[in-house]
Amino acid sequence: MSSLAVRRSKDYAVKAISTGFAVLALFLLAWILFTLVQKGLPALGLNVFTQVTLPPGQNGGLLNAIVGSLIQIGIAMVIGTPIGLLAGTFLAENGKTTTVGHVARFVNDILLSAPSILVGLFVYTFLVAPMGGFSGWAGAVALAILVIPVVVRTTEDMLNLVPVGLREAAFALGAPQWKVVMLITWRAARAGIVTGILLAIARAAGETAPLLFTSLGNNSWSTDLSKPMASLPIAIYQYAGSPFDDWVSLAWAGALLITVGVLVLNVASRLFLARNR
Repeated sequence: MSSLAVRRSKDYAVKAISTGFAVLALFLLAWILFTLVQKGLPALGLNVFTQVTLPPGQNGGLLNAIVGSLIQIGIAMVIGTPIGLLAGTFLAENGKTTTVGHVARFVNDILLSAPSILVGLFVYTFLVAPMGGFSGWAGAVALAILVIPVVVRTTEDMLNLVPVGLREAAFALGAPQWKVVMLITWRAARAGIVTGILLAIARAAGETAPLLFTSLGNNSWSTDLSKPMASLPIAIYQYAGSPFDDWVSLAWAGALLITVGVLVLNVASRLFLARNR
């Protein structure tokens, strides 16, 4: 067999293996989504959106958990997104070779790979215990800490992909660096930055462990951030292993709501960015 035939056979083999694993990954994803829709869709009644969590058999819903998740995720994004965006911009624009940049990048990588339960324990030690109780504020801070490294990493990576020529052209016209960053590099990398923010939202929306140590959960209606607050991940965690069928159905409904919410955000952002290109 000639060397050309050997190379072609190796190429075909690698392509076949890669295609097979890609098909397997898509099959597993489709299986998960099918199971989620099959179990969660029948449980999505009007009571899910109009009733708070009630004892078994009383047709309860997830209203308090939905509102609690929206509040905590919203505050977490307000705290974490600007910090992550500015830190990622610094690392890409000014921190490539500085000691501060190397240290910040190293710490960010640690936060990015750290188990979320450690973040929950950290916030519990420095916020929950001194305040004397669980609270929605503590849950929002824990989620913000998880949001920051995701936004930092994606912002830095996307800004590094912006051609140097764009920056040089702007500097040649006399533009100061802050204008170059805001009007050139951010605009050129906005699709990737928005994707990173959406990834951060998806991570925050599905986290359970840090909320167990911070906001704890609440079966009653409450929007008081100084008290324990309900959330969808906590409700799913509590109800999924319940012996009561209606609570298990609510857990599937909550999981479907989180998935659909993240999907809608992704599609809406893609459409918005496509219109504004």
